[in-house]
Amino acid sequence: MSLRTIESKDLAYFKSILDAKNVLTDEENLYKYSHDETEDISVIPGVALKPESKEEVALILKYCNKEGIPVTPSGARTGLSGGAIPLKGGVNLSMERFNKILKIDAKNYQVTVEPGVIVEELQNTLKAEGLFYPPDPASKGSCFIGGNLSENSGGPKAVKYGVTNEYVLNLEVVLPNGEIIWTGANVLKNATGYNLTQLIVGSEGTLGVITKAVLKLLPHPTQDLLVLVPFRSAVQACEAVAAIFNAGIVPSGMEFMERDAILYTLDFMGDSTISVPEDIEAHLLIEVDGNNKDVLFGEIEKIMGVLDQFDTDEVLFAEDQSQKDKLWSIRRKVGEAVKAQSIYKEEDTVVPRFELPELLKTVKSIGKEFGFQSVCYGHAGDGNLHINILKGEMTDKQWNDDLGKAIRKLFEKVVALGGTISGEHGIGLVQKSYMDIPFGKVELDLMKGIKGVFDPNGILNPDKVLK
Repeated sequence: MSLRTIESKDLAYFKSILDAKNVLTDEENLYKYSHDETEDISVIPGVALKPESKEEVALILKYCNKEGIPVTPSGARTGLSGGAIPLKGGVNLSMERFNKILKIDAKNYQVTVEPGVIVEELQNTLKAEGLFYPPDPASKGSCFIGGNLSENSGGPKAVKYGVTNEYVLNLEVVLPNGEIIWTGANVLKNATGYNLTQLIVGSEGTLGVITKAVLKLLPHPTQDLLVLVPFRSAVQACEAVAAIFNAGIVPSGMEFMERDAILYTLDFMGDSTISVPEDIEAHLLIEVDGNNKDVLFGEIEKIMGVLDQFDTDEVLFAEDQSQKDKLWSIRRKVGEAVKAQSIYKEEDTVVPRFELPELLKTVKSIGKEFGFQSVCYGHAGDGNLHINILKGEMTDKQWNDDLGKAIRKLFEKVVALGGTISGEHGIGLVQKSYMDIPFGKVELDLMKGIKGVFDPNGILNPDKVLK
């Protein structure tokens, strides 16, 4: 089916099922819903709709499916791969009014939540009950659960606790034709048919619209310790990651920040309390958590023993919660601080953690070859390196014509190292042209076939993930 633009009759229909205040057509609001946090890309939708119930979502999708109107689901629009950009115009379907924590089941360590709940607000609510939802992206203070589900988000604690999909038991989903389904069951084990729940998680809003999620929880750890370790060699900082795991320690967080990343962030925050000596190339932020502080001190001592074999400077040990919060704030603001420097592109590569030093060397080598500055940081414990490429002094030709060749060369090396081209940001709009690197024709055709089964008219988040 060919897709079409919004017409007056469509607006009349949408206003018949939603309050007029939730059918947005003014220039200011349409611009708001035209972009996420991906580079400087913006595409104006024909209308932004803000439903509040699954029935309203179903009516919108059923109508758009019949009429051939593209629909782009969106949440907090904090994504970094262009998933929420309404590339074909049409409807931007905002899930922001789905913002309720519906049920906390402490007996079964589960929570039922709508997709518009902010991740940190969910975590804080659960913590008050002694419960723990581990996935915590850097944008957890603003991003929505629905976006995390759509991108299979991770975050610093993924190194110990895993990513979003490991905490999803069941989903309520509205299909493009308006049908409403549950994908699984509220149980910890489920060998009943194909796993539709895990198929929806990470599908980037291309298969259905999530309206409820049942999430698995853990008991909240009561203790944690945090250290910031400066390295005189960024490659050695990467090498230390695998060495710590090889010593039998699994930190609850292990974050890498190279020199420019932390300097840009300190300047962005106006913070002069942490100094970065001239000979320091990178830092590791390392956290351990649990319920026995003596055990955690033992783990930190063991980590320090491992680090003795590397060229490090004085380690900063966070002495209280205020200092812990400050160090984590620095790490979580790195992306925002780096992007404030220049027009940028961000890559989200991931390799087996032992290959992280080789990945970092490859990034810097390709940067020299193609003339770009890169600022690297990320979840080192997962082998997940975020690479921000700054336009800086690059010419428009270098930026527009040559950079794609550099990124393709980088991704080919990543896959050769046993990795892949996105660890947690998703493919969306900006990475879809590189999907032939990790996958061959057979795999891509299978994915296209799945898309066709769920969305035969191609209305839902069109031209994302797959070309």
